[in-house]
Amino acid sequence: MSGEEVFIGSIDQGTTSTRFIIYDRYASPIGSHQVEFTQFYPQSGWVEHDPMEILESVRVCISKAVDKATAAGHNVDNGLKAIGLTNQRETTVVWSKSTGLPLYNAIVWMDVRTSSICRKLEKELPGGRTHFVESCGLPISTYFSALKLLWLLENVDAVKEAVKKGDALFGTIDTWLIWNLTGGKDKGLHVTDVSNASRTMLMNLKTLDWDKSTLDTMGIAAEILPKIVSNAEIIGNIAKGWAITGIPIAGCLGDQHAAMVGQACRKGEAKSTYGTGAFILLNTGEEVIKSNHGLLSTLAFKLGPKAPANYALEGSIAIAGAAVQWLRDSLGIIKSASEIEELALQVDSTGGVYFVPAFNGLFAPWWRDDARGVCIGITRFTNKSHIARAVLESMCFQVKDVLDSMHKDAGEKGEVKNAKGQFLLRVDGGATVNNLLMQIQADILGTPVVRPADIETTALGAAYAAGLAVGIWTEDEIFSSGEKMKKAKTFNPVLDEELRKKKVASWCKAVERTFDLADLSL
Repeated sequence: MSGEEVFIGSIDQGTTSTRFIIYDRYASPIGSHQVEFTQFYPQSGWVEHDPMEILESVRVCISKAVDKATAAGHNVDNGLKAIGLTNQRETTVVWSKSTGLPLYNAIVWMDVRTSSICRKLEKELPGGRTHFVESCGLPISTYFSALKLLWLLENVDAVKEAVKKGDALFGTIDTWLIWNLTGGKDKGLHVTDVSNASRTMLMNLKTLDWDKSTLDTMGIAAEILPKIVSNAEIIGNIAKGWAITGIPIAGCLGDQHAAMVGQACRKGEAKSTYGTGAFILLNTGEEVIKSNHGLLSTLAFKLGPKAPANYALEGSIAIAGAAVQWLRDSLGIIKSASEIEELALQVDSTGGVYFVPAFNGLFAPWWRDDARGVCIGITRFTNKSHIARAVLESMCFQVKDVLDSMHKDAGEKGEVKNAKGQFLLRVDGGATVNNLLMQIQADILGTPVVRPADIETTALGAAYAAGLAVGIWTEDEIFSSGEKMKKAKTFNPVLDEELRKKKVASWCKAVERTFDLADLSL
């Protein structure tokens, strides 16, 4: 029977770690391995990764996961049919076509070194901050890849030289990994997918191709850009030198788009992924909805070359789980991230403390890169449990800010509600194991929060896309959420409505205190 087993692998390359998970035909994991990698902070506001270390983390994860699944009695060598890939978005790499080596560290999505380039473009371009919104759905912001690429072109001699010689390749992490997985400098494929491309500022949301006028305006050569493909199609086979040589790469999505597929989000349904940051996406179907309330119009997914594109409204929150890491690594208030729940449960409120983690500015819906973190309402009564609870609440308030904008943009017709007329927020990501966090989220929203049985929906979404491309699953099977919802846990709000409104008003007051603090003296 083992010879008839069918498996799909999923590379999940996140902001702090890489995983490889092997799923069976019932989408149950049968082997996995995870590796953390180094975060570099060369200056205040700068965040980098070593692309070679990321590549090695993928190599290790694949080998170890295959070994574990094989040791458990599964015939992975014969049964593995395809792999999917999902990755941290916007993080930017430029490398040499001839040597295969990066020309600079990867500049991470949350890095803010490009703020002066952003200000310059806003002043020079007739449309200001929203100059490119019509084509790509995104405002000018330090968040997106194009600005990071401009910084590399202006500040790194090796990048300038390689572009002149025709030896430079640009890509987000998916592109870097696929190029290396399919041969690297020996005929590696230079591709990206529509979801990752939609986060560069360079792809036109309607044509799903690089936007010539944007490239011309920014002075970016089309020759260094990868080919854009759909989220579910056979891209190429894995080259020699890897533990799974010859297996097709058949699915590729940015992490938040993969989570939408993993959560089976159809039109009108939304999910929130809690990781380093938090990302809320609402599927708007085949229609691009422009936001008037600080959200991004983006691609949700396109599950096949001939499949229709689904679009989404997205609210991106820069700091969510990263605030818990800060409590652990910088302040030493907790020894592990999982301790925060127990510490926060020692008090029944924050005691009037509000924490806004604007470490590198604020993303949606505020878009203030001049904001910096604040903790207000501190008295002699305040202890570390109040701070811990305020950190958890900060994640939930930020999600509420985004969802409020989403409700305004999408309107009544744009959202699916349950029989009681409630909008359900689907949640996933590592932080959602924290039951207190999920209850606080339901209380602050005043609506139910639904956590699936498998919270690692990002890796699952990439596996679904790959399995769809090679005929393991159909779209109907992936999006039939009835069975999944039966196994999910629902958190219902219990907080008094008056108190909820007062807390939200206090949070808004705290957010306003973060503005215009970027130039505080050292």
